[in-house]
Amino acid sequence: MLELLRQDFPDISISKIRYLEDQGLVEPQRTAAGYRKFTPGHVDRLRYVLGVQRDHYMPLRVIREHLDAVDAGLEPPVGRFGAGVAQGQFAPRLVEVVPEEPRPQPQRRFSRAQVLMAAEIDDDVLTALQAHGLVTPRPSGQFDADAITVARTAGELAIFGVEPRHLRAFRTAADREAGLIEQVTNPIRARGDGSGARADDVAQELSNLTVQLHAVLLKAALERGRS
Repeated sequence: MLELLRQDFPDISISKIRYLEDQGLVEPQRTAAGYRKFTPGHVDRLRYVLGVQRDHYMPLRVIREHLDAVDAGLEPPVGRFGAGVAQGQFAPRLVEVVPEEPRPQPQRRFSRAQVLMAAEIDDDVLTALQAHGLVTPRPSGQFDADAITVARTAGELAIFGVEPRHLRAFRTAADREAGLIEQVTNPIRARGDGSGARADDVAQELSNLTVQLHAVLLKAALERGRS
């Protein structure tokens, strides 16, 4: 099922599908073991949701109204559905069982020397990144994989004259966005009864949306600067 969707939506993941299920946009059946069962109708329904969200920037609330219209036998306001997409028309054939996501493995830790080698930067650059709060070692003095990504990106930006001190604004913006996401997810997480996984899915979805919004706003700002 993921392979079918990835033809048009390369970034689709089980977490994304679980989030759309939590929002009531698709309702796969469950096996006795708790696995989800998807039919071609579910795939069509997901393809519509993802396509409208991507191409028309519609919120899920509006997309849900579109799905309600289709379930009532009406034509969708935008886009196209495949055959048998309505909830009541799910065909029992070609059922696929999708297991739950595997539990995340413990993150690897890296020494300072390993970070410098992997990121291909000098020690003074890493020191500057630490000083500006862009990279923070663990209490043990080791770093995680994200530190390598940040350090490598900072090294590439340095080629264009962008120094670590210029990147502080990115950390500040990220902290503010994280705070906003936590305002939404903390109440979900506090419900208990396995709500932690749902809160993580919502956080991931919000993170993806903020990245998308940032990219669009940056593009618009650059276009205004050229006009």
